[in-house]
Amino acid sequence: MKDYRTITKIAGPLIFVEKTDPVMFSEMVNILLPDGSIKRGQVLDTSRDHVVVQIFEGTAGIGINSGVRFLGETLRMPVSRDIIGRILNGSGDPLDGGPPIIPDKKLDINGSAINPYARESPKEFIQTGISTIDGTNTLVRGQKLPIFSGSGLPHNEMALQIARQAKVRGTGEDFAVVFAAMGITHEEAEHFMDDFERTGALKRAVVFLNLADDPAIERLITPRMALTTAEYLAFELDMHVLVIMTDITNYCEALRQIGAAREEVPGRRGYPGYMYTDLATLYERAGKVKGKKGSITQIPILSMPGDDITHPIPDLTAYITEGQIVMSRELHMGGIYPPVNVSASLSRLMNAGIGPKMTREDHKVVSDQLYAAYARGKDLRGIVAIVGKESLSEKDSKFLDFADLFEKRFIQQDTNENRTIEDTLELSWELLNSIPEDELSRIDAKFIQKYHHDHREKPATAGKAPAGK
Repeated sequence: MKDYRTITKIAGPLIFVEKTDPVMFSEMVNILLPDGSIKRGQVLDTSRDHVVVQIFEGTAGIGINSGVRFLGETLRMPVSRDIIGRILNGSGDPLDGGPPIIPDKKLDINGSAINPYARESPKEFIQTGISTIDGTNTLVRGQKLPIFSGSGLPHNEMALQIARQAKVRGTGEDFAVVFAAMGITHEEAEHFMDDFERTGALKRAVVFLNLADDPAIERLITPRMALTTAEYLAFELDMHVLVIMTDITNYCEALRQIGAAREEVPGRRGYPGYMYTDLATLYERAGKVKGKKGSITQIPILSMPGDDITHPIPDLTAYITEGQIVMSRELHMGGIYPPVNVSASLSRLMNAGIGPKMTREDHKVVSDQLYAAYARGKDLRGIVAIVGKESLSEKDSKFLDFADLFEKRFIQQDTNENRTIEDTLELSWELLNSIPEDELSRIDAKFIQKYHHDHREKPATAGKAPAGK
């Protein structure tokens, strides 16, 4: 291999090399320092005159006389079945003190696009144990369902809870979780590692941790390492894989930082104009493939700067993914966990994963009725703030009380509380029992007769003589 000593410029994590032979995009590069050490890099851009190389470990110590060696291959992730149960850094190296991974294969981290014709429609219910997801915004196998959060909200706790509890019910099929954390603090990394080890969730998980003080370029690699691992587990080992990525905002900030170093013309709020395409290369790696038993389901988590849902990161994410779970600062301030804003949340593929033989026959209508009743109760809060509760009719007062009950009993649950879908639906009927039966306009009479608590109690007392006779 030929070494070049034609570095003309160093800017942030980038070096500019000229007069090279043709090289390929994303090709791996070794930088040979004067002290004999080696730094790794990757070709970011190439033209007739210059090659732009992004350095993983930072450019400290690199000078214009440093050697540049192009390796002729792209960055690859070593994978094997033994990778399950391991904690790795953002570059795929072990963090848990265990031995290096002995790979069965080394796969290109950029993956390959799934042919749209080969895609199978997402379906089949994934139970997370969280009522606001399972009951009203159901996650299905092969879906990408992001969580939109805000700074200081407990999205990491919710991510860990989903990682612990998520499962495909009643199939007996292999299920794994790939967890990728980007730009997190050392304290958060310790918390993630302790939680996975303490709860035993690590036995079926692969964890990637990229720290805030790691190079920004590593942040761009971490989700691709995780998704490459997920593709191996899903499409070569026939496992059903849930990929949780937090925080996509940190990923996009790294993308903006690299774009600024390249002196690119910025787009909205300084982010690169190609950010939509870049995010799509991550999100679209979820799905099911015809003829393959495995599947990849994604839950990307992003913190909205200033709680602004119109910010470019959540805005572009919403275009690509199939719905969103939105977290509420108001509920969080009220002491409710998980603070999911049910009214603003949506799962576009929910109907594909619920109903008879998947969850229960009444799931869809119960969910619709919960939405309607909660929305009415929240509207009445605004009226009460103006005219007082005394001005409400008896029926409206029940809807107002329902909104409070819904938040305190349905939305609220403990971080270790793992509700089955039956638990969630039974709780839903219990709450709906608090409003007049004639107001259950979204539910068929046959379901009211079968599941409504008043009707289920009647057979137990039927035929009994009135007291005193």
